[in-house]
Amino acid sequence: MLQLSNPSRMRTLASQSEAYEYCRQITAKYSKTFYLGTLLMPEEKRRAIWAIYVWCRRTDELVDGPQARLTTPETLDRWEQQLESVFAGHPIDDPDVALVDALERFPLDIQPFRDMIAGQRMDLYRSRYKTFEELQLYCYRVAGTVGLMTSPVLGVDASDVKAPWDYHQPTYNPAEEAIALGIANQLTNILRDVGEDAQRGRIYLPLEELALFDYTEEDLFKGVVDERWCALMRFQIQRARKFFNQAEKGIRSLSSDSRWPVWAALMLYQGILDVIEHNQYDVFSQRAYVPKPQKLLTLPIAWLRAQAL
Repeated sequence: MLQLSNPSRMRTLASQSEAYEYCRQITAKYSKTFYLGTLLMPEEKRRAIWAIYVWCRRTDELVDGPQARLTTPETLDRWEQQLESVFAGHPIDDPDVALVDALERFPLDIQPFRDMIAGQRMDLYRSRYKTFEELQLYCYRVAGTVGLMTSPVLGVDASDVKAPWDYHQPTYNPAEEAIALGIANQLTNILRDVGEDAQRGRIYLPLEELALFDYTEEDLFKGVVDERWCALMRFQIQRARKFFNQAEKGIRSLSSDSRWPVWAALMLYQGILDVIEHNQYDVFSQRAYVPKPQKLLTLPIAWLRAQAL
């Protein structure tokens, strides 16, 4: 999907509408659950979210995509330079056109984007994480940053979080909760993709915790599902749900037109954990996904939560 462009080559870039439509198609194709949540947003917000998603996906594909073997630290250096160009208002590729427009509409900060690139640098030289603290830093960089990127688009409802006599106080910013949601999503991805990651020689479960449950790397590469593995997975799922619970506390602070889609996205991602449990923690021979009928049933429940919580 991603090929770094040569800035010296002059060419005509896509129009804004074409760039946004490309971003919409990519989001719909590669992240059906996330895309469904964006459809509940006002048009200006969902288009900006699509532009951010596509930038994140392109960044991720530098180390996980078909051409990842060609990626070097210098590749990521060039990608960061392209990011700087986009934030300066100078798109290089067609998808950049949409992101530049989003930057004009919403006060996005460049630092979370830089942090995500730093997360990809970790993937260049690490395929194991000894402790959860190490893994949490990785999860922040590759996913917690998404919460920070999208927060300015989602917006905060100041009237809902501040009493009239407290107008002189700064508006509450649910940044920690936004980061928690990104980490929860990434932990869910890790649990869902254990088998796929193993095929690439990667283990994202903390090695200390494998040892805690007397489960070895060799067991994981063989796809062993026994009581040790089930106990380990229960432990991991419990942690992911704690991050989801933390994230829920920040939704009430969002703008009213953002609460429903965020609740929907959160609940749909939580549903993946339910499916893993239903599959008896076998993430080696089957992929955990939420069926479409269940996704649709989630939407009215998410709407009710958006109104009441």
